[in-house]
Amino acid sequence: MHIIPVLDIRQGRVVHAVAGDRTRYRPIVTPLAPDSCDPVDVARGLLRLWAGFRHLYIADLDGIERGERGAGRRIAHDIMAAFPDLTVMIDEGATRPGDVERLAGTPAILPVIGSESWGDPLELGSIGRPWVLSLDDRGGAQLGPSELFEDPSLWPATVIVMTLARVGGAAGPDVDRVSEVVAKANGRAVLAAGGVRGGSDLRRLAAAGAAGALVATALHDGRLTAADLSRSWP
Repeated sequence: MHIIPVLDIRQGRVVHAVAGDRTRYRPIVTPLAPDSCDPVDVARGLLRLWAGFRHLYIADLDGIERGERGAGRRIAHDIMAAFPDLTVMIDEGATRPGDVERLAGTPAILPVIGSESWGDPLELGSIGRPWVLSLDDRGGAQLGPSELFEDPSLWPATVIVMTLARVGGAAGPDVDRVSEVVAKANGRAVLAAGGVRGGSDLRRLAAAGAAGALVATALHDGRLTAADLSRSWP
């Protein structure tokens, strides 16, 4: 079970997710980076919590919400310069292959295509570099083209089950939805995103077949400890 910390970024600052309602996101206050919401400072705090993180996930909200891409990429480069062993996954609201190919010169950046942003599913076949698909859901409603949810032949090697209404909330992960995607994934790695509250949720996700989980709030509020993170989940 791979744990991947998430940085939600707006206007160059890390913000705290609140039940996936982006209008309520405010600059983060965290003991991992006292008095700072700078992405590099927060990343440093996360790695102080547990040095075993190998991936970091950036949600570039300016790109996702308004198509203003670029700031998230610059932050990703800053983080990789400070922590060269990290691979940075980034969702910046890509809508077409050209948005993904702009990252082709940086192998340590792994682009994430969010179903809520993407246009034509048939264009996925023209992407010439590794990428990750995020199957985005809000309140039980699939966000984006139905083909992305229904046709696993379109899926890359890694798929995220993104339950936006549970991001930053206390409802727990949508284990049933994760199980459904795992059953269709034909051996692809499935990552759960949204609602992880602690070690018991990680055990439930592992039992459902998830390869990993994207986590933010539970790291900052201490519900996931260094001991939890270093444990080998079944």
